[in-house]
Amino acid sequence: MAIDAVINIARRNKVDAIHPGYGFMSENSEFAKACQDNGIIFIGPRYETIIRMGDKIAAKKVANECKVPVVPGTIEPLEDKEAAYQWCVENGLPVMMKASMGGGGRGMRVVREMEDVKEAFERCSSEALTAFGDGSMFIERLVEKPRHIEVQIIADSFGNTIHLFDRDCSVQRRHQKVVEIAPASGLKPEIR
Repeated sequence: MAIDAVINIARRNKVDAIHPGYGFMSENSEFAKACQDNGIIFIGPRYETIIRMGDKIAAKKVANECKVPVVPGTIEPLEDKEAAYQWCVENGLPVMMKASMGGGGRGMRVVREMEDVKEAFERCSSEALTAFGDGSMFIERLVEKPRHIEVQIIADSFGNTIHLFDRDCSVQRRHQKVVEIAPASGLKPEIR
């Protein structure tokens, strides 16, 4: 649905707030900004936050600034397949190539052999450009057999914050979550 159409419906009906649900509207900074510009409360992050966290490279920089450990990798977008190849020569394999603006498992490839680096970069970048309108890429060291643990946080404009506990999202197909298990089994109490 077009942002303007949603905003017009909300204004016509004197809507105070919009909860975007989950998926693309909840991650759309332009939609959050349109709500703000029209005096409608966007129930979700500020549009500036969506912009910073929607770009995985920018989000990684924020994590580094906050001293949160991150998987080693590039800290700037890679311009082309030659830059990707050079990074892999200098830092080794295996790696995960990722679209900076990607999601849902698109624009991602595991690379284990040097002869596959350039083709993987081109395919990922092309896929990201088609899916997200941005072909910028980055590389991270491959984490073998990772556990994908998530914790959802809810906060209000008064500073009240709660968490909705943890869940394990490790069951995936093509880097896309298939099953979420809560609470995450096998998570050590001190980590939880």
